[in-house]
Amino acid sequence: MVGLAYDCLANPLGAVRSTFEKAIASGSDPASFDGRDWGAVDLFRHFLFEDDGLTQVPILNSATIRWVQPNTLVRFRGMIQDMLGNEFYVGAYKDGSVWRTNKFTDVPQFPMDTSPDMRLWERRMLYCIPVPGQNSWTESPSEAVMYRSMNSATQQREKRHRLDVEATDNMDCNVSDEGVECSPAKKLKEDGHLQSQESITEGTSSSMIMGPDVNRDSLPCLIKIYDCPESDLKLNEVFEFVGVFTFDPEFKVDKDECDDFTNGFSEDVLVHFPPNKPKPNLVKEIREALLGHLTAILGNDGVAAHFMLLHLLSTVYSRVETVAVGKLSLNLTCFSKESVPVFGTPLRLAMKNLLPFTQCISLTVDYLNTASLAPRKDYETNRLITGALQLAEGSHLIFDETHLEAGTLNSVGVENARVLKTLMELQKVEYDFKFYKLDMAADIKMLILSEGKSNILPADIVLPFHPSSVGSSEVAAEALEAWRWYLATLRSLPHSIEPEMQKVIENDLVAARQEDRKLGTQDFSRLLTMGRLMSMSFGETSLSLEHWQMVKELERLRKERLK
Repeated sequence: MVGLAYDCLANPLGAVRSTFEKAIASGSDPASFDGRDWGAVDLFRHFLFEDDGLTQVPILNSATIRWVQPNTLVRFRGMIQDMLGNEFYVGAYKDGSVWRTNKFTDVPQFPMDTSPDMRLWERRMLYCIPVPGQNSWTESPSEAVMYRSMNSATQQREKRHRLDVEATDNMDCNVSDEGVECSPAKKLKEDGHLQSQESITEGTSSSMIMGPDVNRDSLPCLIKIYDCPESDLKLNEVFEFVGVFTFDPEFKVDKDECDDFTNGFSEDVLVHFPPNKPKPNLVKEIREALLGHLTAILGNDGVAAHFMLLHLLSTVYSRVETVAVGKLSLNLTCFSKESVPVFGTPLRLAMKNLLPFTQCISLTVDYLNTASLAPRKDYETNRLITGALQLAEGSHLIFDETHLEAGTLNSVGVENARVLKTLMELQKVEYDFKFYKLDMAADIKMLILSEGKSNILPADIVLPFHPSSVGSSEVAAEALEAWRWYLATLRSLPHSIEPEMQKVIENDLVAARQEDRKLGTQDFSRLLTMGRLMSMSFGETSLSLEHWQMVKELERLRKERLK
């Protein structure tokens, strides 16, 4: 063994073996350890959280892979792209008269001969990739500094003890009269093994593996999870795993196959509401500042900025039959090839600065005819091949239709157009398992920039874009921090409508229907969603008459533009 038995950072497998040996010495039967922990998880949990060891654990990514040593403790952040099922492994065996364990590793530390005393255990395998569209601001500044310093001292383990690396799965924010101060908070899974990495997760265990031919810029990771209920992990969820890193030189990945998997944070990237509810005046100030920023980017179009704010706050919070309640997609029309660089590019950069996961797709006939949008199952490799629409919850997509010209869609194009429409209307992505299709629920904000109303992507809100000037998109870092907190926190607020307001809304909707017989259930649902989002934008959990009137006025202004 290298290092001390209980050096959880540099020699985690030694710590695992020591706890196993203690458990055996106390009279425990190795057969009883299948599917349960014998004290190793508690040891690592104490090291990580009570002894503040988590700040010393390096994050495995394309920058750190150059110096992270095999069989050491690492963290890996990523999205579960595929669930590869379970595999059996020799969990415990006898080396002479001494019991040994292979938990959290694929390579026995001692000679292992076939014998009746071998204990076969089971572990789950997950294929994880960096979160599609993850923006650089979600990474802690301390990590970037740490990576630069490590480039010149890759073999100096004593320096790694001083690394102060913090997870950015969440942000903890303190709100006071002076403003909002945010710092990254921890959200992770402790039960696994990362192949090319190994990991430990709360209530479970994990390890990680990566082969030598993997594209280091994308750095996918095979993660092996121990003692974890299947319901705890779901496809497309984002996690941070902590576990033992192993590098297997025999594990080869075909480059073409790797590209299929990687074209394109364990819980969602959220910002927690601070313990003390922020004062309404402070939330209002942040709201007004963000609204002003959006107005400037959108060419002083205040109406478009108000709708954009509601769009950014939207999230699917429930489902009633096939209806995804809470979504609010937005189609800004009157864009052209010439105006997209002037207004569309700053808008795309603003989304990258405000939201954790964003992507932009230029929609053309050629793209529709050739793109792989929906994930599909490859039964030859028994892998799920990712598609452009396999995204983490809360992702934001901008579709630029200004380059979409007349043309003929082939069968792939027709299917892709249908997949996009289903995502827009139902917030579902249809996964192709060859012999059947499986609908996977999604929560993706969708913004369309087009000349006229999009025929491919029928948005909830269609608004002609009326800019009057070209504004500056520069903003201070402190303001961005406050806006990110605002968007991530307020969208998760609970919401209700008091009986008095319900009556007002019912009367208004009846009156609106009498004026326009074309109004239907979808229109009423959209207005109620706008009312909820308007209240949330002010930090309120109940719809007031004032905010309902604001919704009605926005809708009136929108209809004026459509005439």
